[in-house]
Amino acid sequence: MRLPQTIRDNLQFMLAETSTQLSNLVTLLDTPSAELTQRILDRRGYSYNLKMRIHDACVTAVRASDSAEKLETHSLRAAESIATQLDRLTGLVHDCARQLDGRKRRGILKSLSSTGLVEDVLKGIELIRSGIEEEGTKTAMKVSDLAVAMSSKHETFFEDQTRELQNIEHPDRVLTAFFIATQLNEMSAVLRDVSESMVGARLGRPMQRDRFRLLKTAFADLGIDQATVAKVAETNSGTNISRISRDAAHGFAAIVKDGEKRKLKEERKSVENWHEIFPGIAPQILSYRKRGENASLMIEHLPGYTFDKVLLSGTDDQLKSAQQHLAKTLKAVWRETKSDKPVRSNHMAQLRKRLDTVVDVHPEFARGKGRICRSRTQSLSDLIAVAEERESTVTPPFSVYIHGDFNLDNIIIDTAEERVNFIDLHRSCYADYTQDVSVFMVSNYRLQTLDKRTRCRITSVAEHMHATASKFARQQSDKNFELRLAYGLARSFITSTRFILDKSLAKSMYLRGFYILERAIEQPTESASDFRLPIRELFS
Repeated sequence: MRLPQTIRDNLQFMLAETSTQLSNLVTLLDTPSAELTQRILDRRGYSYNLKMRIHDACVTAVRASDSAEKLETHSLRAAESIATQLDRLTGLVHDCARQLDGRKRRGILKSLSSTGLVEDVLKGIELIRSGIEEEGTKTAMKVSDLAVAMSSKHETFFEDQTRELQNIEHPDRVLTAFFIATQLNEMSAVLRDVSESMVGARLGRPMQRDRFRLLKTAFADLGIDQATVAKVAETNSGTNISRISRDAAHGFAAIVKDGEKRKLKEERKSVENWHEIFPGIAPQILSYRKRGENASLMIEHLPGYTFDKVLLSGTDDQLKSAQQHLAKTLKAVWRETKSDKPVRSNHMAQLRKRLDTVVDVHPEFARGKGRICRSRTQSLSDLIAVAEERESTVTPPFSVYIHGDFNLDNIIIDTAEERVNFIDLHRSCYADYTQDVSVFMVSNYRLQTLDKRTRCRITSVAEHMHATASKFARQQSDKNFELRLAYGLARSFITSTRFILDKSLAKSMYLRGFYILERAIEQPTESASDFRLPIRELFS
């Protein structure tokens, strides 16, 4: 398939997400778990957002093409269809998880697991992953053959279950009625999807009924009858972020987030906490509405630019000013919110939790034990296990209130007003400040730009943040700051590769994380204050 790189990348992300969800379903069938069920259900919005990115990119490709002959319309159409079907597949995984939750299911699970049907779907996903990269149809036929084999397995399973129901009169009728009802339910889902697409014809993107009504309520809260809705972003958790404006003359009126009620409730609580703990840094909440399992959160539209925009496009003076304002703000927040109650950083636990997702995107990172000449090399999993044990002996002397997801695009810089604001605050809590510092530094490095000037600016920004945090640590007699930061940087370098499909950049980040882990493990805990990392070399 000949596809633009953006579409190809998002298809690979979608295949990785589908594979993860199917693997979770296999685990759920073997070992029922309420926690795993909830984890599956919590991811239901991510696949949908990836599908919409692919659809939007296909439309953009059509618009941008100046020649119908150059445009690979069939590939674009196939990409749209594949994205739609993969999203439907993950939807069926979610349906299975819901059906299995809270039921007496041991017998059902044993019989389902024995069919190997879910494992077959996983094989199909891997075949599709290969097929996207080839020009011919050989792999497509393998997928078709696998589907036929699965149908045969399903028929055998149906017959076996029918024999189990022999004590019921006309069990075949009962089963047939059950499956017809299931298909009718699928038809209702199709009608719902059509309805959402019709709404999307006006808004620019499909929207669920409850979310659309919440958006209309948001208009009412602003006191406007008509408004323009512009999509800003979609989060991995399924939350959509839109910008509302009355008209061109009045500019933007507000930012609206619509999504799962639980997540938006958490964000509202975090924003309110920031208003209480450090007023002025979080945006004002204009309204919060809920409907069913969905909710909308309307916040003020903040003037200025995200930090990554300033870094990539701003002048040297603008970037210098942004760094100074951010450093001043962070030191003020850390001093104001400092608590004598320490909170362990747990960077390695976070890395271990996300490692499977990293390996889904980059299977080559599942490095096992090896040998170089006479030296043995550890597997990444073994290295993390050792690092987790060592990290537990390095306790921060205090905690501060952190952002929790301190990426560059969650920092708004208004240089005219000399103001810094934080957004996307649902993970804010009292924790080790190395969490925010490490995330910020690595979010600079992972920017996918190669020109020398920008890479030099990235190095400078990372060094400046490190210097700011190190100075604060010295002032607070935080003697093992550098070692804790090392664990945080290793975690961020490795886990961030799940968002990077550029093999060269991903490998560079992975190797940096691996190197930092090896260095941190070698450092004796009793001399933690002596630990130093070559920051300039790591971020060059």
